[in-house]
Amino acid sequence: MADPVESAAEPGGGFLRCFGRQMKLLREAAGLTQAELGLIVGYGEAQIAAVEQGRRIPKPEMVDAVDLAVGARGVLMAMKDEVERARYPSFFRRYAQLEAQATQLHAYENHVVKGLLQTEDYARAVFEMWRPLLDSDTIEQRIAARMDRQKLFSRRPAPLLSFVIEESALRRPLGGRAVLRGQLEQLLVFGHERNIEIQIMPTNREEHAGLAGAFTLLHIGDQRRMAYTEVQAESALHSDPKKVGPYESTYGVLRAQALTPRESLAFIKRLLGEL
Repeated sequence: MADPVESAAEPGGGFLRCFGRQMKLLREAAGLTQAELGLIVGYGEAQIAAVEQGRRIPKPEMVDAVDLAVGARGVLMAMKDEVERARYPSFFRRYAQLEAQATQLHAYENHVVKGLLQTEDYARAVFEMWRPLLDSDTIEQRIAARMDRQKLFSRRPAPLLSFVIEESALRRPLGGRAVLRGQLEQLLVFGHERNIEIQIMPTNREEHAGLAGAFTLLHIGDQRRMAYTEVQAESALHSDPKKVGPYESTYGVLRAQALTPRESLAFIKRLLGEL
């Protein structure tokens, strides 16, 4: 299951253009050029222009800085939450909010490396291969949003994370051998973190519990457990224990069938030696 992406026609794109026009009007009312505003807030003129045209999603700190610089009195700051949600396709926004709050996340992937684990180059290769084709601005927006999700790894207290990934996904050279090498190296880095366990499912396994496809399990706080599935821009988020329970059972079997975390890191090292 590839992590979700968004076409240029998504509703979020319209909001970003509206936000950009508002920012432009406030900048002009303050008597500032794009270059002058960029100098004040510490961003390039091209970045200011891209935000005003709705082609780039501003980070929260940029929104705060621009609001103060143009004297917007909180008008732009008030839209930060909507700007943040516009980073993702509509069907993924609720999941993204929950993912950021997760105390535990467990995922099985069968086609590509899980989006949370991807390098920027690997993510770019994934988005460039999406059909229908995404325009370059949308690709850059999606990459930025995906990289931003990795803040989950540095959150304190650290969440417990585990991933079961198919061997075939690690052998598929999306973007080329150099991109794959960088991705495998990043997996090794993540895999040595105490709160992250990565397991590889060998292709030669004669028994496999995950034939129904990829999925993600989330624990929110101490009580709330959820399961998420997504394919071809269609998603489902389950919170009913009767729905979540079978996914949890399946994941337990998958972990038992896969290589252990230590064996998996050794396996990734061998793959690197083959490149």
